Amino acid sequence: MIQDIKPNIFYNEYNNIKIDDKSRIIIFRDDEVLIKHNKEQPLNIIFPLYGDYEFKKEELIYLFRIDDISYYLCEDDIGLENQGFKYESMFVFRTALPKFDAFAGFTAHHLYCWYRDNKFCGRCGKKLIHSKHERALICDCCSNTIYPKISPAVIVGIIDCDRLLMTKYAKGYKNYALVAGFNEIGETIERTVEREVMEEVGLKIKNITYYKSQPWGFSSSLLMGFFCEINESDSITLDENELKEAKWFRRDEILTNEIDISLTREMIYKFIREGKNGCIK
Repeated sequence: MIQDIKPNIFYNEYNNIKIDDKSRIIIFRDDEVLIKHNKEQPLNIIFPLYGDYEFKKEELIYLFRIDDISYYLCEDDIGLENQGFKYESMFVFRTALPKFDAFAGFTAHHLYCWYRDNKFCGRCGKKLIHSKHERALICDCCSNTIYPKISPAVIVGIIDCDRLLMTKYAKGYKNYALVAGFNEIGETIERTVEREVMEEVGLKIKNITYYKSQPWGFSSSLLMGFFCEINESDSITLDENELKEAKWFRRDEILTNEIDISLTREMIYKFIREGKNGCIK
């Protein structure tokens, strides 16, 4: 998955680290990122380096570090589009190399959205300032403190013997995926699994088993993957507001030619390798 960047090490604790010339500067424009590609290796993306361009220190926000490389967020592209850089869709990170830079850009977008959407205090309306001690935004007027938003969500692999239920969203991502949805206030994550399955495809389930989690910067969420089995009927009742298709697939009917950066894709591959009579180890 995209966060699997070993042997590189991701340090996400907040530190006011001194910027150096090799620090990478990440610049977004909504769901686009400013990068350029290595001419000899087109999949390799390049972020601007602090030492190569005239960035203003006061406009940079420290994000995190991977190994000894620090990453900073900047709102001003200082005319880099005229110097070989261009804005590309965030989906470039699905295939980009090196993988640790792809993960950095992917994760930086989560923080970019949070900073972008929290300029002013939701309690009193005053402009927020950055904490010098932790990753937080603080209101000097009413002492309101805002931390990054992380939305818990589930991915559900629904199994019926040697079949897996796969879906297509009504909007957005066009390939086959799995039932998914966000946790609601006041419910356990297991209850989220049951509710989302019932709402999207009208199935009762049993034997809910946790598999793995994944941070997912595209939606500012933490995804939690579960496998389960159908309980009683396999008849699908489709929620057409959320999905345009839901279909049962046997293991040998599932295409496997996509890069597995996502929890969804890894779970599909796991079913293909191990799924038999509803058994996933």
